Amino acid sequence: MTPDSILTGIAEFFIKGGPFMVLLVLLSVLSLTAALLRAWRLRESQILPFQVIDAVEALKPGDTLESLYHAMEDHPSATSRILGTLLSHLNWPKSENLEAVQTRARHELARMEKGLMILEMTAGAGPLIGLLGTLSGLVGIFAALGGAGDPVVVARGISEALNTTIAGLAVGVPSLIAHSYFLRRIEMQAVTMESVAAELLAKLYQPASHR
Repeated sequence: MTPDSILTGIAEFFIKGGPFMVLLVLLSVLSLTAALLRAWRLRESQILPFQVIDAVEALKPGDTLESLYHAMEDHPSATSRILGTLLSHLNWPKSENLEAVQTRARHELARMEKGLMILEMTAGAGPLIGLLGTLSGLVGIFAALGGAGDPVVVARGISEALNTTIAGLAVGVPSLIAHSYFLRRIEMQAVTMESVAAELLAKLYQPASHR
């Protein structure tokens, strides 16, 4: 098959899918854009830079916080912002500082989850729009059979029914996979951020610590 024939086949597939195919194409573009943006935003360097984590792990009671501050400044991230909240409230009691850190962590988690709603929506809406296209195609088939039974109209209805079903699943399944993947990734990153913040909190609030 030549590239031209492949492109022609793809064009015919979408054209025969009927008007609902336009919605599915727009939905697929929206889903792909949301997935790419989440992949970019959830990079390790943007959430859990190893330089900041290493600086926390290397911190010993009595050490200065200069290296940690430098690592946070050089590698701004969700973890750096959470730890920044912790360090800016060292004059507070440990329990109150912990509440401030948890509040900041919830804010960062909401930022990380931004866009997942689009993937969730497309995962559910894609197959449903495909089902609407299927029903529309079946209506065309039954209308043709009830009349003169024009084979062209019947074939057009079958194409619309099958093509929109395929397209709907082609949009919904990848969106569902991407949504589940990013949700799990966020959960794992949140656990790591929590452990890093807890480790720093424990080191700074030791009785013999020098803050």
